[in-house]
Amino acid sequence: MTSHHEEMDEDEEQQFISQEDVLAEVPDDDDDHPMDDDEEDDQVGDLPGPSGSSEDNSLQAFAAHASSVFAVAGHPTEPLAASGGEDDLGYIWDITDGEIIVKLSGHSDSVTSVAWSADGEMIATGGMDGKIRVWRRVGKENYRTWEFLTQLEGPDEVMFLRWHPKGSVLLAGSNDTTLWLWQLPSGNTMQVFAGHTGAVQCGEFTPDGKRIVSACADGSLIFWDPRSPSPLFKLTPDDARFDLDGITSLGVNHSSSLAVVGGAAGGVRVISLNKGEIVATLGGHTEGESIEAIAFVDLTGNTTGAGVVVTGATDGKACVWDLTTMKLRATLEHDDAVTTLLAHPSPKGYLLVSASADKMLRTWDARTGNLVRKHLGHQGAVLGASFGLQGSVVLSAGDDGACLVFTTEEAEEP
Repeated sequence: MTSHHEEMDEDEEQQFISQEDVLAEVPDDDDDHPMDDDEEDDQVGDLPGPSGSSEDNSLQAFAAHASSVFAVAGHPTEPLAASGGEDDLGYIWDITDGEIIVKLSGHSDSVTSVAWSADGEMIATGGMDGKIRVWRRVGKENYRTWEFLTQLEGPDEVMFLRWHPKGSVLLAGSNDTTLWLWQLPSGNTMQVFAGHTGAVQCGEFTPDGKRIVSACADGSLIFWDPRSPSPLFKLTPDDARFDLDGITSLGVNHSSSLAVVGGAAGGVRVISLNKGEIVATLGGHTEGESIEAIAFVDLTGNTTGAGVVVTGATDGKACVWDLTTMKLRATLEHDDAVTTLLAHPSPKGYLLVSASADKMLRTWDARTGNLVRKHLGHQGAVLGASFGLQGSVVLSAGDDGACLVFTTEEAEEP
């Protein structure tokens, strides 16, 4: 894993990994038991929403989609959201009044992914038709004028989209076992990664932007240098400790030293990205219940250590784990499958939002496991969620065809 990395020029050094990155070792200790989770539901008030009903405390609704909404993403800085749905359409819309800013057309099947570039200048949509369509902002006056930029092709069916955390580079996983990397705005293909044997269901840039981690439905995890088509390391179910019945979710800690993967059978593994090996098994979820979401929360403001991770599953639980000790800190409960987990950006990195098939989102204090607020208003399962305006609002995508906007925290007492 050393080889030619020292020969990178300064620009590459800033963007991708160097071997000086250090992993803090963590012990392998999975002999833990869930804490009792205090039932907070009756103590947390719900504010009436636009309809005046206590069953809807949303600030704004967006109802332009004709059927289920699969994905929603808040713009990094502006009061805009993008959403994609089963109606083969995406939209950019104003989160303050629900106005449509741009209709993102051109797909011939469901739009399952939407993603803003790190600087918010571009938006990409990915669909079951294998197309990735990219729009960009026009001019510098405002964020209300957008133009179609390019269509990227290659994947059979787009499983996810991720922009590089610092640059205009887009990553996509495909149903046909491949992983694609493009440079924007040119649309040039930078890399096609082959090595998986199943649909590449999840993938992430490491937070430092220097590496890529991907995982597939056949249960393999691969660690990549973005500039090389050859894996740095690969873990497969041939190692019985890594047999997860297919990998369904993936997260990387803030220091880019550990990956956490969840499987269809309910298993969770912690991987050292420095050593390329399993360092822990986390056992808080019900066997046979798929791990659907993974998010790292920042409880201390210190992002250099192993970190705290939250895993959410179809058993309705979100388990909060301290990866320094591999101990379970808290178990958060929904009445149905957890579909999405969001870690609040700093300085309130201890806040966690969970979305669920129980038609509800909840904001939690991950330090204590206490419920901060329930977000009500959906008439069907919540399939996706995102923060907007630096975390002051949470956006949701529903099986009921609606996107809703909520205040992240409970309103303070006067």
